[in-house]
Amino acid sequence: MAVKNRSYANRGATFERLVDMANTKYRNAGVADIRKVPTPVQITKSKGRLVEGRKETAEWVDYAGVYKGRAIAFDAKETGETSFPLKNLSPHQYKLLESWHKKGAVVFLLVSMKKFGRTYLLPFKVLQTASEVAKNGGRKSIAWETFKNECIEVNSKDGYTLHYLDALEV
Repeated sequence: MAVKNRSYANRGATFERLVDMANTKYRNAGVADIRKVPTPVQITKSKGRLVEGRKETAEWVDYAGVYKGRAIAFDAKETGETSFPLKNLSPHQYKLLESWHKKGAVVFLLVSMKKFGRTYLLPFKVLQTASEVAKNGGRKSIAWETFKNECIEVNSKDGYTLHYLDALEV
């Protein structure tokens, strides 16, 4: 009998595979070129072809690329809760999204709400508002109602596993 790995390290891996499949289809169709940003690794030991290393703290977001002549950057997050905890996004990632947003890039989060079986595109402005509220002592997460009312639901469509670029056109 196979044992399912429920480790922290594999959390969100299935969701990221769906995003990767959509990105490959976008690239093959000439729609966009968006790629997964590799996790930085510091090599600690090297002997011949064998290399040991440790993952460094991610300062980048999961994905970056170009769409319709504009830079695009986003992170894919998954939560099993009824809200999205802001602590799931590191301060470095938030600052990168904020910087790119100020420079005119398309930035957002793709959030899989596992409890509801739905995925949403969370625009940066909604994230920014929630972050400001949290900084001022308010709620430290984004409520399900906010996703329903202020975010764009992402679905499978036209052969895309997650047609998130379609959500940008709404």
